Amino acid sequence: MTKLENPVLMATIGTAQGLRGEVRVRSYTADPTALGDYGHLYSEDGRVFEILEIREAKNMAIVRFRGINDRNAAEALNGLELFIERDNLPDEELEEDEFYYADLEGLEAVDEAGKSYGTVSAVYDFGAGDLLELKGPGRRPALIPFSEAAVLEIDLENGKILIDPQAAGLIENPDDSRRAPPHKGK
Repeated sequence: MTKLENPVLMATIGTAQGLRGEVRVRSYTADPTALGDYGHLYSEDGRVFEILEIREAKNMAIVRFRGINDRNAAEALNGLELFIERDNLPDEELEEDEFYYADLEGLEAVDEAGKSYGTVSAVYDFGAGDLLELKGPGRRPALIPFSEAAVLEIDLENGKILIDPQAAGLIENPDDSRRAPPHKGK
């Protein structure tokens, strides 16, 4: 059993596919079949998974792992998350303005005046655009859009992101506080 020091979620196993032990996998890589390029994958409980075969099917991958040889074994993996160590991600392929979502977690969200709105605790993608979850002491968690309007700058070296709290929906627009006059009906 292997425990990772800085795990990065790479995929989630879904339902079984066929009778030979294949599974559907939601890969969090740009190309679903690139999941096979990272070597062994690890579950949170330390199990190691080696990909023997991988092929693309729509927006997911169909994977056969070593030691998973029948449908029953494949069904037992449903919902299992697979990770790699952060150090195994290739940094040299990133452009200057690119980064891994895992690197955003723990960054402090501040506005131009330096006011803190918490730290990034997670990055979510529910299909309508990425969201950053901010958590801070004495605050309820808040979700903000991960857009150019809301997140102005990402400074990995100093551990901060610069946000526009109004565009992020953390403060109200003063113009929106005006109420419309009551409607007079007949």
